[in-house]
Amino acid sequence: MTTPSATQYPQMNQPILGIPKENREGETRVAMTPDSLKKIVKKGFRIRMERGAGITAGYPDADFAFDGVELVDAVTALGAEVVIKINRPTVEELAKMKKGSLLICMLEPFAQDGFIEKLAQAGINAMGMELIPRTSRAQSMDVLSSQANIAGYRAVLEAATRYPRFFPMMMTSAGSAKPARVVVLGAGVAGLQAIGTARRLGCQVEAYDVRAEVKEQILSLGAKFIELDVGEEGTGAGGYAKELSEAAKLRQQQALTERLKKADVIITTANIPGRKAPILVTEEAVKGMRAGSVIVDMAAPTGGNCPLTEAGKTVVKHGVTLIGATNFPTMMPSDSSSFFGRNVFNLLGLMLDDKKPSILTLNLDDDIIAASLATLDGQVRFNRK
Repeated sequence: MTTPSATQYPQMNQPILGIPKENREGETRVAMTPDSLKKIVKKGFRIRMERGAGITAGYPDADFAFDGVELVDAVTALGAEVVIKINRPTVEELAKMKKGSLLICMLEPFAQDGFIEKLAQAGINAMGMELIPRTSRAQSMDVLSSQANIAGYRAVLEAATRYPRFFPMMMTSAGSAKPARVVVLGAGVAGLQAIGTARRLGCQVEAYDVRAEVKEQILSLGAKFIELDVGEEGTGAGGYAKELSEAAKLRQQQALTERLKKADVIITTANIPGRKAPILVTEEAVKGMRAGSVIVDMAAPTGGNCPLTEAGKTVVKHGVTLIGATNFPTMMPSDSSSFFGRNVFNLLGLMLDDKKPSILTLNLDDDIIAASLATLDGQVRFNRK
């Protein structure tokens, strides 16, 4: 698609921002919280927020009762010039949105279901929060990181509640208990938070990642780095892990299996954007773990790092509890919503000109805006490859 000149950049003059209630099953978050909305109102924007949108996140309607915010029904919120959501809209919601409006949400762009194409056909300009590049300049808008941080923390707490023994070493008059041995697989944002949380709870922690450069970060958190030679470098574009060859995957599984049998708790976080999650915890490893051990598979939504994981369920197999929760941030909705809202506010800041308050400009010369715009003017910009 030809990039327009500066004078052709789409602009929205004093658009109304709509915040509809999230209606996906199990979703407890809200896209914007009072702290972020107050900042937006100060910029001169008006907000139409669906009644009850923040209740499950701990923000009743009374928290939004300030000048600039109007509590409305779902149709009115979805009919705003700019619609901000956590999850992408349903087909029914999409039908209530205006042609030419701007949608900002998690688009799930790698899903092969034609949704991005439907947005383009409806003439809706859509920005995917997960498409924001992982660069220093974009850190304040990085929803993947803000939500993964919460997920890594919560995953450890879920493991602690399911593990039938103490996490820290305990000395009592009845005897002592050894600290739990925790292995974290994948040292991205979620993995590093899981390591830090497990260490703060007194666990002995080991961690593994295919990217050798994260060793220093793992060691800095007080964990031991698991050294494996799989014959390949695992660093991909943008700092993400890349998919290994089949031979390297097999070597990785074989090398990990015996070590994982000794773990009391395994937390897996390994994901590859747009691909099925790699298998790191084999059934053989699970069979070798002590009864009562726990696996938290944070890759459950993309197939799981363990073949025994069941997405959305907690099951016991071979005496080991496998937690396949698919949305950890919803377990801490107040902070998750607040972080998401701040990320969105910072993204909106890129589209504002101090000399022209209340005007949003989609400046395609800005690398963050250009990367996150999945659809524009009826055209699909996102390339799944």
